[in-house]
Parts: sequence; structure tokens; C-alpha cells
Amino acid sequence: MRFTNPLLPGRLIKRYKRFLADITLDSGEVITAHCANPGALLGGTTPGLRVWVSHNPSPSRKLSYSWQIVEMDNTLVGVNTSLPNGIAEEAILAGKIPELTGYESLKREVNYGNKSRIDLLLTSPLKPPCYVEVKNVHLKRGDGAQFPDSVTTRGTKHLRELELIVTQGGRAVMLYIIQRNDCSHFSFAADLDPVYARTASHALSHGVEALAYLCTVTPEGIDLLKPVKIIF
Repeated sequence: MRFTNPLLPGRLIKRYKRFLADITLDSGEVITAHCANPGALLGGTTPGLRVWVSHNPSPSRKLSYSWQIVEMDNTLVGVNTSLPNGIAEEAILAGKIPELTGYESLKREVNYGNKSRIDLLLTSPLKPPCYVEVKNVHLKRGDGAQFPDSVTTRGTKHLRELELIVTQGGRAVMLYIIQRNDCSHFSFAADLDPVYARTASHALSHGVEALAYLCTVTPEGIDLLKPVKIIF
């Protein structure tokens, strides 16, 4: 996935009200950027961290800047949770996720379950439909990536609905897109959301599949890199 325009570097002043971040650009200008990340963004909100933002002036946008990348632990990390669906779609269509190849059609945001929408629906005449729920991961603890970084009741609901898909004869996959390249494995943060961790363990033991992939993150774009082992 390529950024439409070059990102602008700066330093984080503060993140507040969950979706807002004040940033000093390298030009000296102080701006307020939209932070498209409903999570706690643990480790990524310390004042002074190096950040990159995109600029898209448009009458339809309340804020013309969007926070895209932060540098943590000497690694560039993507913070925008709206990007992983597109990253996943590009990778699947390019055949970069072997576990999800062999389907003829890919659709995004398809209604299913209890008033939910699946991120990606893969279909083929000779296979059961494959429901792919994509989750953004940025948190690293020790050598491994972890999800979630805060309580996610919505994520738990998705796991239960995917488990139901399996009982109905479909295929269900949790795809964790890790927007960084410095993790050796992936696991669930049971101390941060024990309900999600328990639900994930149950779902995966009842037919729901899980995949975790690292990404290469640069100010030019974010691309799928390679899979990592999931540890329960």
C-alpha cells in the first residue's frame, strides 16, 4: 500500500480525546492530526516521539492531517487502524498470503452475523466461503507482538460470530496485520483483555483459523512482509 502523497515528519506533542494528536512538524508548524486508532496505543503516545502524518486538504474533512506512523524502539510502526484492510486485500490479490489463495472473488465490508460486517469475504464455486476478519496490531512486548492493547468488546463479538460461521460450514479466519517488522511471534494480551483472550482460544480450538503477518513500514508505504508464529 502506497501513500498518495509524501508523509510529513514531526514530533508528537500529545495525543488526547483518543482521536486527536497535536504535532510539531519539522517545518515548525504545529498541527492537530486525526488519530485513526481507537485503542490505547500503548508505547506510542510519549511526547517527543518521531511521527509522520499525511496531508489531505479537503472541504469534506474536519482535519486535513492524519497520523500514520510513529517511531518506537527504533522501529517505524503504523498506527492507522483503517489501513490493514487495504494492506490485506492487496496482499491476498497478489498471492502473498498462501493460506488465502485460490479464491475467485474478494469483497469488502459484507454484512453477516448479528448486524456485523466482515472485512473480507473470499468466494469460489468449488470452496466454502471464507470470512476474513482483519485486526490491526502495533503493540510489542518483549520480542512478540500482542493484541489487543485495550479491552475490545467488538473484537470479542467478531470472534464469536466467526465461530458460528464455522458451525454453518463456512471458513473463518482471523488475520492479524502487525504494522511493524521487529517481532518474532504473536500472542494475545490476556492481561489487557482476558475475555478476548479466552474467546480467541475457544474460537481457535473450534475451527476458526488465525494468521499473523509482519509489515514493512516506511514513509512511502506499508506492505506485508512475512508471517510469524502464533503462541497461545
